[in-house]
Amino acid sequence: MSEAGERDTEATGTATSVLDALVIGAGATGLATAWSLARSGRSVAVLEASSQIGGNLRTEHDGDWQIEHGPNTVIMKPPLYALLDELSLLDEALPANPASSKRFIALDGQPVALPNRLWKAPGNALLGWSAWGGLLREPFVRRGPQDDESLAAFVRRRLGQRVLDRLVDPFVSGVYAGDPQRLSAKAAMPRLVELERAHGSLIRGGLARAFAARRQPPAMPREWRGTLFSFSQGLQRLADRLGEAIVARPNARLACDRRIERIERAGNGWVAEDHTGQRWQARHLVMTVPAHVAAALLARHDSKLAELLAAIVYPPVSVVSLGFRQSDIGHPLDGFGLLLPRIEQRKTLGVLFPSTLFAGRAPAGHHLLNVFLGGRQSPEVAEQDDSALFEQALTDLSDLLTIRGEPVWQRVVRWPRAIPQYETGHLDRLAAIDTALKAHAGLWLAGNWRDGVAVGDCLENGRRLGETIALR
Repeated sequence: MSEAGERDTEATGTATSVLDALVIGAGATGLATAWSLARSGRSVAVLEASSQIGGNLRTEHDGDWQIEHGPNTVIMKPPLYALLDELSLLDEALPANPASSKRFIALDGQPVALPNRLWKAPGNALLGWSAWGGLLREPFVRRGPQDDESLAAFVRRRLGQRVLDRLVDPFVSGVYAGDPQRLSAKAAMPRLVELERAHGSLIRGGLARAFAARRQPPAMPREWRGTLFSFSQGLQRLADRLGEAIVARPNARLACDRRIERIERAGNGWVAEDHTGQRWQARHLVMTVPAHVAAALLARHDSKLAELLAAIVYPPVSVVSLGFRQSDIGHPLDGFGLLLPRIEQRKTLGVLFPSTLFAGRAPAGHHLLNVFLGGRQSPEVAEQDDSALFEQALTDLSDLLTIRGEPVWQRVVRWPRAIPQYETGHLDRLAAIDTALKAHAGLWLAGNWRDGVAVGDCLENGRRLGETIALR
């Protein structure tokens, strides 16, 4: 159990007081919502079904090996910088090693680095003449349809098949473990669609945004802008610090091992009953659990709302962590990681190089790899047994990274329902969910199944939700 999870409060057999808000789920969204409410002076309790807080922000230590079960890094943006300042965490933030700035993509069985300077782009093998043809014609491509276009159709129309196959497909695998043929351009990549809408061109729009950003006063120190970071003890430190800050407030409570089994209306508010029989009453009920969990709890109250939530797809992903002696890997691992496009005919989605990103992830003289398998396009791969996953990872990566020896340490982390997919129709589904919620005053639904899957998005969305509820 995390430190914050151990700082539970006493639980009585019945609900004895009415809270301003009850938050179900102590992942990034739930913690940020509760922290925002607590800071505003509202009484709030956070209930988490598992034994520790953080959701997919979970760090595991095994001797000198340190792995993340979920994300390995977070990107610094002004809202996150402000949150770290509130939590007195800025001094602990650990920027990624500058040597990790390269991004590799497999091309014909070889890892090729994306160009990190504009003047290097013309000779980059990943682009090729067909990609350059697409880029050169992009400013002259007409705006697309107003319907919910797939990401694949959007990219193919504006940039061509080569960019889709070699750049966007692996990027989508890395962010969503998704399928660009299914993902909605508007939902999954709204900034790209907005550039086309506002400027008629991604390139013209990107340049306009870049010049406008230079004229804006900095919202945080320039050296932190866009920086990838973690903490020496891993990203779980961020979740634990949020938990510590919440329970330090006299108006806030946090409890782990509290699985909610039933919710019901109670006058002008809501009551939630956990598996121990403890009842928690609040004017506002905030559910930040995965969509299918919320669907199960809401089924007896609103079958249509439950059906909408249950339709959101979460494909399985397995994370295979492999530790090697440095002498057993020929590639210098001088980058963030390597993505494998589907066109390469390999089953691995990608691999990160955590021991390059940050010190303290592997013993001296060793490398750590995090390999991702499964996802929307090949869910069956994630469901193989551990030995098959290890074999698949080594089969796909040995030649690409010149792996000569066997791993000296290994671990499998399974996410049977990993990243929610923002597929075509997703925005219409969200609109229908919001409409259905109008019939349930005081009920709020949030999480990474809407408005961004990244940790920073979830934290910012939780903060805004807390501020909204505090005004009610």
